[in-house]
Amino acid sequence: MMEKSTLILTRKIQLIVDLPTQEERQEVLETLYKWRNRCYRAANLIVSHLYIQAMVKEFLYLSEGIVHKLVDEKKDEAGILQRSRINTTYRVISDRFKGEIPMNILSCLNSRLQSTFNKDYQEYWRGEASLKNFKRDMAFPFGLEGISKLSYHPEKKSFCFRLFQLPFKTYLGRDFTGNKKLLEQVVNGEVKLCTSQIKIEKGKIFWLAVVEIEKENHQLQPETIAEASLSLEYPLVVKVGKSRLSIGTKEEFLYRRLAIQASRKRTQAGVAYAKSGKGRTRKLKALEKMSELERNYVHNRLHVYSRKLIDFCINNKAGTLILLDQEEKIELAKEEEFVLRNLSYYELITKIKYKADKAGIELIIA
Repeated sequence: MMEKSTLILTRKIQLIVDLPTQEERQEVLETLYKWRNRCYRAANLIVSHLYIQAMVKEFLYLSEGIVHKLVDEKKDEAGILQRSRINTTYRVISDRFKGEIPMNILSCLNSRLQSTFNKDYQEYWRGEASLKNFKRDMAFPFGLEGISKLSYHPEKKSFCFRLFQLPFKTYLGRDFTGNKKLLEQVVNGEVKLCTSQIKIEKGKIFWLAVVEIEKENHQLQPETIAEASLSLEYPLVVKVGKSRLSIGTKEEFLYRRLAIQASRKRTQAGVAYAKSGKGRTRKLKALEKMSELERNYVHNRLHVYSRKLIDFCINNKAGTLILLDQEEKIELAKEEEFVLRNLSYYELITKIKYKADKAGIELIIA
């Protein structure tokens, strides 16, 4: 089977309602909250109907004369559906929420849940997994038909577009992840924009932009193998032939993180004496800031470590990367809870997988 030359990538981009008054911006935000609520309710309805359809033949207490072919009755005499199977769930949610939410959102949601349900069906059938339950704060999807007039506005220093006629502009901040360049490629048609999502967190709006990009072409040699391992002393150690590289140290990584944790503990002790007003939110503001500082630090360090690993493989033309004895290392780290919690092995492996795939390096976890 031929390997795909493209990679699906998701970028989280903050959005601001592009309207002049607070009242207008609040109205748009309330509209998004309404769409999210309808999407959450529709998602739970869809999976419930899909489960019943799939399990109807397991209802052994039904009469033997009951037919249960999940096909359109017009196409098969034994069919028990009035329309195609994928259309049954769409008709249920469209009848329920028509006029309250754009149909494009419901269509994308229905297609996505149909696909994920089919993948998980065997686990449901064996009783090894429970049916998914969607929460009220879920992100809701939308297709390309829902987004229009995406372009860069120099005077606003941001990308502007309309989402079902609601005006938005991007807030890229310091843009360490290169979102501006990526959006420029989308506008120029160099990168394909796919079905994406909108996520609302603490009153802020985020666009989970899904794009399809070409994998990097580094003329790597599949027979050249890089062997890497996670260790307790060094976050990463990698070698290709006689070339060897140790990436980071336990002390270098832990020193700053433990300092942040100590500062957070002191802040936590002082919360009881914080100035009152606005209740819990005000008292915990400093504590949440320290928690975010720690998350950002860990995210940055693991990004740097995984980037150095992949760059080392590219420089040595290694087309195959083997992560050695990971199960043994992770089990060892579990015995020392302090190390597992602070070195974040699982997150590091996730970042390595993504960067290896983007660079066209085959990753093998041994």
